[in-house]
Amino acid sequence: MSRRRRPGRGPGRALVAASPLLAAACFSSPTPLAPGVGGSVGAPQHGVLTDGVELPAGGPGFVRYRPHGQHHWGTPVLVAAVERAAARVSTERGGEPLVVGDLSARRGGKIPGHRSHRSGRDVDLLFYTTTPEGAPVRSPGFLHFGADGLARVQGTDDYVRFDVARNWALIESLVGSEGAPVLFIFVSRELEALLLEWAFALGSPDSLLLRAATVMLQPGDSTPHDDHFHVRLACSAEEALRGCDGGGPRWRWLPPLEEAAPLDDALLAAIAEDEGPPAAPEDSAGDDAPQDDSS
Repeated sequence: MSRRRRPGRGPGRALVAASPLLAAACFSSPTPLAPGVGGSVGAPQHGVLTDGVELPAGGPGFVRYRPHGQHHWGTPVLVAAVERAAARVSTERGGEPLVVGDLSARRGGKIPGHRSHRSGRDVDLLFYTTTPEGAPVRSPGFLHFGADGLARVQGTDDYVRFDVARNWALIESLVGSEGAPVLFIFVSRELEALLLEWAFALGSPDSLLLRAATVMLQPGDSTPHDDHFHVRLACSAEEALRGCDGGGPRWRWLPPLEEAAPLDDALLAAIAEDEGPPAAPEDSAGDDAPQDDSS
């Protein structure tokens, strides 16, 4: 999120003057200072969350990786998208459930192991996996898959295979859903290639292939994401009016934001600095450190 200073006003002065009201605006109900702020506020790397929805510990076709964790809150649109996609894959493909990693904290802000996941629009989804022979198995954790689609299970001599059929069904459900405005799906180039090759062989529509190829991306400033999908949703026009900052391009198939007016720059800068309760130092791996028990 860009921060433009106004003449004669430093950012520190604005923060001191506004901090009591901003804390209320970010973490409870809107205030006279920011009556329209709410929902996903700020950018994924500098934001907070109000009115979040809790993803259950399990449901049709999915389970949480950390059933007793605290970082499973998101916007209603994100949580509904995960539930809908998992249920669809389960119905159409069967097999083991989707394992869902971190979303955001209940009030957003910084959480351990992540530079983003602060405003309720990010979620980590572990890959669907099979045995090398093709039998579905539940994902054993954040394993690193190579270009051959195989990953070694930590501490064993066993391997699992990237289930390209069910993983593509997941991508298809997320990207093809009008109710889930996907901005990015971070994943390694090698696994993206496997998915698109499979989709092309299936005869998937060109429009779907274009969307998937556009939003799937190996990030250049963090881990390659060869161990999970990191899904990020775009802001809707209504969310933008309430303080959501997109943090990425506006793909042409997403609803336009012409009606959304920007919030006051000083207010947005102050919100960005208020990152919620202190958290443990983030892992040096970058945007998404592995979320297994050893992290």
